[in-house]
Amino acid sequence: MQETAFIWDLDGTLLNSYEAILSGIEETYAQFSISFDKEKVRAFILKYSVQDLLEQVAKERGLDVGLLNQVRAQSLAEKNAQVVLMPGAREVLAWADQQGIQQFVYTHKGDNAFTILRDLGLDSYFTEILTSQSGFARKPSPEAATYLIDKYHLDPEQTYYIGDRTLDIDFAQNSGIQSINFLASPAACNQQIEHLEDISSLSF
Repeated sequence: MQETAFIWDLDGTLLNSYEAILSGIEETYAQFSISFDKEKVRAFILKYSVQDLLEQVAKERGLDVGLLNQVRAQSLAEKNAQVVLMPGAREVLAWADQQGIQQFVYTHKGDNAFTILRDLGLDSYFTEILTSQSGFARKPSPEAATYLIDKYHLDPEQTYYIGDRTLDIDFAQNSGIQSINFLASPAACNQQIEHLEDISSLSF
């Protein structure tokens, strides 16, 4: 069994990317002449996901969700330069690396995540990066966590999914692993943090 392992979410956790995401959605809406309410969209994607948003819009307007996704992905890829690190992200990744903690990514972002992490000089911290294009059922399904646990012989008691949404806590709970999250939760698996730097003071 490996010792402690971290599985990281990206958007809102390691990457401050919501403004770029919202800008990409706004451009996508404009191409299909859909009115855009930034705060309403922000609240929806934080509670659910961008995919859920696009599926709802496609259903309401009789559009092809695949085409919506394609336009949004292209728009977002052009905004990589707007994506910056969350405060403390580089430091906590380096700290975990020094501690011998094995690190992974599981994100609903597409394969553009590889480009962003490489451009930011972070890709070398991760043993494996799983995206929405890796073929696993979306969170909160435990499929991706089960794959990583089995492949790398991880100990679920010492494996932490680090995220920023209730969906991420649900994913950890369904996967039988631990949770570190910016949100409070009654889930026994969850430890709340206010800043990424707080992680180094938790007991593992």
